[in-house]
Amino acid sequence: MSTTLIEVRPAKAADATAVASTHDEAWRSAYQGIIPGAELEKLINRRGPQWWDSAIRKGSRVSVLVFGDKIAGYANYGRNRARSLHFDGEIYELYLRPEFQGLGFGRRLFTAARRDLMQSNLKSMVVWALSDNDPATEFYRALGGRMVARSSERFGPKSLDKVAFAWAN
Repeated sequence: MSTTLIEVRPAKAADATAVASTHDEAWRSAYQGIIPGAELEKLINRRGPQWWDSAIRKGSRVSVLVFGDKIAGYANYGRNRARSLHFDGEIYELYLRPEFQGLGFGRRLFTAARRDLMQSNLKSMVVWALSDNDPATEFYRALGGRMVARSSERFGPKSLDKVAFAWAN
């Protein structure tokens, strides 16, 4: 019998390439057919290893979920960016490689990010998801998030609806 270590830990600069690859796979899986192809390619390509290396070195809060020796997912989070929403913290991104979805790892990563925010006295929290991304909206609802706002975001010629889910204390 073998044991595989699963851990959530802060990202290190050495993780930048693996985080970029995770971002690429997860975004292609999540947004193919939702975000127009050329726009999706631009969004993925501008978040390569150098971007992640810089973000991690500058102190952005990025946590990774490591399965054995492979980065299976990541979360990027911090202070809430939407001044109109009165919540302290925000998970900006939470993504898993497709083969690690549906196994409870997303919940584990979410819980670790939320705990980290709460330890920094950011007690309430918000997460945005595209309305057409059913797996994401169902995930946040299942975690007890309540929908508190709607907005839209442009991706080239297309405007997509997005929703905010919130958790208080």
